Amino acid sequence: MIARPAYLPAMGLALLGGACAPANGDNLNFSRADFDYFGAETRLLDDDIVNFRVRMAGTESATDVAEYAECVAAQYTLIRGFGFARHVRTTVSQEDETWLADAFYVISAALPRGRRQIDAEVVVAACNENGIPTV
Repeated sequence: MIARPAYLPAMGLALLGGACAPANGDNLNFSRADFDYFGAETRLLDDDIVNFRVRMAGTESATDVAEYAECVAAQYTLIRGFGFARHVRTTVSQEDETWLADAFYVISAALPRGRRQIDAEVVVAACNENGIPTV
């Protein structure tokens, strides 16, 4: 689990995660020690609403794949030139040994309203510090 700065609101999910693929459904695959990250698919649904679908294996926890989606969202937010994101929802499913998270975030230049916000630079730095690959 990645330590979260005290000024970030509690999100219900700690950080751990992965990589970000470019928009339009491109996929990338990554691995780290005991987790296998099978990439991310991103879909820009509106100017500021993004759907992330990530897959991973090597975990026993739905939380790990949801956290992976959070890191993907943070990296994508920076790629798009924004600084913040607000988590809307994440659903997690498992098929055999592979976990899938389907997450929605609103990205923005300014800190968004709501309790489930992320500072993209802080999240990506924490992922990098903990050896979690990002693009």
